[in-house]
Amino acid sequence: MIHLHDKTFEPFISSEEIDFAIKNMAKQMDDDFFDEVPVFIGVLNGSFMVMGDLMKQYRGMCEVSFVKMSSYDGTESTNYVKQLIGLNENLEGRTVIIVEDIVDTGNTVEVLKEVFKGKGVKHLKIATLFFKPEAYKKDIKIDYIGIRIPNKFIVGYGLDYDGLGRNLPDVYQLAQ
Repeated sequence: MIHLHDKTFEPFISSEEIDFAIKNMAKQMDDDFFDEVPVFIGVLNGSFMVMGDLMKQYRGMCEVSFVKMSSYDGTESTNYVKQLIGLNENLEGRTVIIVEDIVDTGNTVEVLKEVFKGKGVKHLKIATLFFKPEAYKKDIKIDYIGIRIPNKFIVGYGLDYDGLGRNLPDVYQLAQ
């Protein structure tokens, strides 16, 4: 058990399970883009650990960039996504892989898809380490999914509760 602010969390997903999921995602991407140089775009702050480990496993040539978006307030999604830091690279004719730490409602993915639609990308792919199918409300395909999880609030491995917990190597769920 760990305590962050006013909440208690219990172990949920081990770092070994996370490593296995990331290796599988990287292998799929290697197979799909062996003859291309895709641009991986991590969604900050949560994706920093996923991106670091994914890039260590991805064997092809690639470019890496980040955007910063926000939609959470405490443990609840605000259902409103605000773009905080944009993207300056020319992506016309390129394959772009958006890397998320977690996809739940899909609101951030929807906003990102709209942003990149106007950039003239050749292919837009969505990758997420954690996916909550029960919470997902969009028709946008998630191309690479590391681990499907129930609709629970989790922290660790990049995910936080009001700023705390991102540095934890394992993932914890809110204790019942």
